[in-house]
Amino acid sequence: MATPLTAARLLAALRAEGVTVVERPGWRTHNRDHTGPWGPVNGVMIHHTVSSGTASTVALCSRGRPDLPGPLCHGVIAKDGTVHLVGHGRANHAGGGDPDVLRAVAAERYGTRPPPTNEHQGSPGAVDGNRHFYGFECVNLGDGEDPWPAAQTEAIVRASAALCRAHGWSAKSVIGHLEWSNRKPDPRGFTMPDLRTSIARRLGERPPGRPVDPPATGPGTPRHHPFPGTAFFRSGPSSPVITAMGRRLVAEGCSEYAVGPGPRWSDADRRSYARWQRKLGYRGSDADGWPGHASWQALKVPYTG
Repeated sequence: MATPLTAARLLAALRAEGVTVVERPGWRTHNRDHTGPWGPVNGVMIHHTVSSGTASTVALCSRGRPDLPGPLCHGVIAKDGTVHLVGHGRANHAGGGDPDVLRAVAAERYGTRPPPTNEHQGSPGAVDGNRHFYGFECVNLGDGEDPWPAAQTEAIVRASAALCRAHGWSAKSVIGHLEWSNRKPDPRGFTMPDLRTSIARRLGERPPGRPVDPPATGPGTPRHHPFPGTAFFRSGPSSPVITAMGRRLVAEGCSEYAVGPGPRWSDADRRSYARWQRKLGYRGSDADGWPGHASWQALKVPYTG
């Protein structure tokens, strides 16, 4: 159970995970919040669209249908792996589902699959999934024959992992629509246990916020310093990591340095980092200059040893 990410933090988390993102105009305030609560959130739900064509699908998922107003998800994952953000807040994607599934996902306690679902939209025991799940619609006809290109499946893994990483969830917080409602077949063409295995593998590559040496990489491959935690910066450290961070901020055009950067954390570092956060799309108190995991991952600070 968690407070939903702000639009800026959602965007930063996706980009930090290496997702190619396109922002549809107005997505940050496009939602159905006036019809019911958004949050606490418990996981991510994966769908297929039963459509083809990126532009038409993105437009449909943004505006919705006469019987179901948009947004119909938070992001559309195209066949080329691009994630098109269409909404932020409550979205009409999950509908009613099984409370036993919600409890299992919230606790992250189940085997390879959540318990069987026995509810659907409008059934007496259903609970509101639009309140509790982020939703990604994936462009696919859903007939079992339409292919899932590698770029698309990789984007599904990365987008799901990004939200899990941001919230500290495991792969068991990612479910398919068919695991939520007993009247839904999606996604069709791959299995959710296989998808969760891939997400878990990705999450194991870069544990969030753990200040340990990164894994060994091949010759010529740059190594990036793991996020050392917010407390590290608030302690006013003097470290080569601060110098490396400052050099990356200068390279990104976010310098507020009169002299430097140097190894001791300073107000110039904080103001420079705030510029970096604004460059990523953070706004207001989210761009306060104190590094967070997602923005740090996106900065790619070289490992200093």
